Formats: sequence, structure tokens, C-alpha cells
Amino acid sequence: MTPEIIARINELAKKQRECGLNHQECAEQAKLRRIYIDNIKNQLRINLDCVKIVPESSPN
Repeated sequence: MTPEIIARINELAKKQRECGLNHQECAEQAKLRRIYIDNIKNQLRINLDCVKIVPESSPN
């Protein structure tokens, strides 16, 4: 995820709040948001793949 993509997502969100987006900008926003969400999901999968479950040891 590049800072440019995040900046563009934020620009489009700000413009949407202020005056609205045209059809082309809505499509771009949806595409960029999908890229962002897929990136977050991938990072989560990588982190979960590294998790190792350790059984609790019983007290003696």
C-alpha cells in the first residue's frame, strides 16, 4: 500500500463529503478501497499464519 494510494483515497473521501463525486470518481474510489481492504486482509492472514497456539500448562 503506497502513500499515494492512501492520499488519493482521502482526497476522494473529502471531495465526496464536500461536493460529491462523478461516476468516474466513484468507480476509482471503489477500486482504491477494494485494494486497501484486500491489502489489510492479506496482512492479517500473514500475521495469523505466524501465530502458534501453545497449550496451557496445568498447575501441579
